[in-house]
Amino acid sequence: MFKYNPLECLPTSAELPDSDEIPVDNELQILIPNLLLAILAAIWQARDDWFFGINMGIYYTANKPAIVPDGFLSLGVERFVGENGRSSYVLWEEDGISPILSLEIVSQTYNFEYEQKKVDYAQLGILYYVIYAPTRLRRKRQRLEVYRLVNGEYILQPGDKVWMPEIGLGIGRERGTYQRITREWLYWYDENGNRYSTPEEVTVKQQQELEQTQQQLQELLARLQQKGINPNNF
Repeated sequence: MFKYNPLECLPTSAELPDSDEIPVDNELQILIPNLLLAILAAIWQARDDWFFGINMGIYYTANKPAIVPDGFLSLGVERFVGENGRSSYVLWEEDGISPILSLEIVSQTYNFEYEQKKVDYAQLGILYYVIYAPTRLRRKRQRLEVYRLVNGEYILQPGDKVWMPEIGLGIGRERGTYQRITREWLYWYDENGNRYSTPEEVTVKQQQELEQTQQQLQELLARLQQKGINPNNF
């Protein structure tokens, strides 16, 4: 007997547009999510059950256009799909797993981050909605706002660093340097409020430790030579 499978009638990610084709009007909309992704790739390098999308369409029904956050995080999905990766995030290809976090960077052109997008993400069941205004503040708004979905409604969480136990990470803002740009950035934090290092910071620290070790070896060799000891004789 023929069995009807509605999923087989839905378009695949290869057949759907990969974004809304609306260009960003501020490079911070790309740089900030990329920094968060770079840190995740370092601290979760042993995990294959997560995906962080940047300016990528999320399809939750075939009858409506994609929702395109500046960034989003999904847990319990494959880190990589095929050699070419995802062109879009299609819920019916991801076992119905919605992102657990969405991120919007408020740009010069206001895109209803505080109104309609809250409704859209709530309907998708996205647990955390993060809004960051890097260049300007709207009246009565904090620079960083983190919302948690409670009974279908987003509730603003207090503080500039918010711990998200379901993710096992905190998110917050502080001044730092990324790609030689010193300004305020968004970072991931551990449960104790300690910021995770960026890949650039890890590289600098390793270089400093190497230089310190080399300096200590040179000082040791100099002391041995002063005592008339030739290390090459050992």
